[in-house]
Amino acid sequence: MKEKQLFIALEGIDGSGKSTQVKLLSDNLTKAGHKVYSTFEPTDSYIGSIIRSIFTHKMEADHRTIAGLFVADRLDHLLNKSNGILQKLEEGYTVITDRYYFSSYAYHGAHMSLEWVIEANRLSAELLRPDLNIFIDISPEISMNRLKKGRTTIELYETLDNLTIVRNKYLEAFKLLQSVEKIYTTDGNRSPEEIATDIWQAILPLT
Repeated sequence: MKEKQLFIALEGIDGSGKSTQVKLLSDNLTKAGHKVYSTFEPTDSYIGSIIRSIFTHKMEADHRTIAGLFVADRLDHLLNKSNGILQKLEEGYTVITDRYYFSSYAYHGAHMSLEWVIEANRLSAELLRPDLNIFIDISPEISMNRLKKGRTTIELYETLDNLTIVRNKYLEAFKLLQSVEKIYTTDGNRSPEEIATDIWQAILPLT
């Protein structure tokens, strides 16, 4: 078993293929001797379920409220004593998360001050920064095509105009925080296998 546990966050706009890459990366890390725990945001906790209800239009909430719910969900994601990220790292797992605070910076920064969102998530960042933030970059047009093919309903935020702004906010946040965050960008407009190979090459120096 590997002595060094990693914390890796996969980021991207909707339809970028993060879930597929989480699985492929988990398989590669397991083969390399890591004990792997995969997770996601919003979580499946009570707070996360409220967020998902808003996303699927079962509830309504202001964008500032949604941003605040994500702050709370993320802190519980980190600090939960049974299955929180910090607990899993303590137990010797390498943790991969499908979305972390850069998702908040991008998605909520599209509707309010990016600086406010970063500040609101400061405690999470101070508790745990990823060993690597991996951004799977796809065009908003490809994103929408994939979402329309794979979904029966379109969720909150999943419009071409919004995803264009979100992608730009990702790039803005990466530039703003490049001195304190480790960020790797890969072209997500290619096959899953090609993307997985790129990601693995980026992870190898950390293992």
